[in-house]
Amino acid sequence: MTTATAGRLKTNAPGVGTVYRWELFKLRYQKRTYLGLGAAAIVPILFVVAIHFRHDRRGDFAFSSYLTKSGLAVPLVILLFGAIWLFPLITALVAGDIFASEDHNGTLKTVLTRSLERWQIFAGKWLAATTYAIVAIFLSGTVGVIAGSIQSGFNPLQSLSGTIVSAPKGLELVYVSLLVYLIPIMTIVAIGLLLSVVTRNSAAAVVGTLMVSLLFQLIGILPGLGSLQPYLLSTQFNAWQGLLRTPIDWSPIVRAAWVCALYGIPSLAAAYLVFLRRDVAGG
Repeated sequence: MTTATAGRLKTNAPGVGTVYRWELFKLRYQKRTYLGLGAAAIVPILFVVAIHFRHDRRGDFAFSSYLTKSGLAVPLVILLFGAIWLFPLITALVAGDIFASEDHNGTLKTVLTRSLERWQIFAGKWLAATTYAIVAIFLSGTVGVIAGSIQSGFNPLQSLSGTIVSAPKGLELVYVSLLVYLIPIMTIVAIGLLLSVVTRNSAAAVVGTLMVSLLFQLIGILPGLGSLQPYLLSTQFNAWQGLLRTPIDWSPIVRAAWVCALYGIPSLAAAYLVFLRRDVAGG
């Protein structure tokens, strides 16, 4: 075999990109994909409809007073309440299923014998689950901006410090906030992958991922555990609020980065190690 021929064979060999594209292709034909993306799109619309028909326009949460003044407040409020169960559930629908479904369908053995190394399969599936989570978050934010602007107008927004920012600047802050929101979401992806590999059961992995997220929420409200709150995963879902202060408060964002890394990296590493040692003959 000549060097050129070997080079062409190596170039045409399947790799991470192959797995990634195949996983995205499979997601296009799975009901859970559209359930999650549908929820991400419909919830902001329902929220705007509720704003339109509600009589009491007051509230005691961030941006509540601006919901009827600027449509840019809508995606921010969705981020505020979506951390409780909505976005963890949407993320878990794919992250918790992406490995477990192979076990359920009995296709894992076939996948592992297609001239692909295990790290390539793992990386491709992780990228697919991550892509889905990113699309879901930005879809929700975009629908929230559009629906909110139709209802309340594309108007200036008041920051958490009381400063009025222009509509274009407010839109920029919304999308940067979505990026920061992805920090804890990526940790949810890692936890979902771990449970998907360990349990080998889609339902158990999806529900388990959501339960882990809710457990952090519960710990955060238990009396006597207030000192733990800055280091809980649930708290990091509020890190984006630092962007909505004047000047920008970077401390919660920096804390979210390293706290989420403490949860996410070990979960991802454990998932990889379990998958690496998976008995191919046993599926």
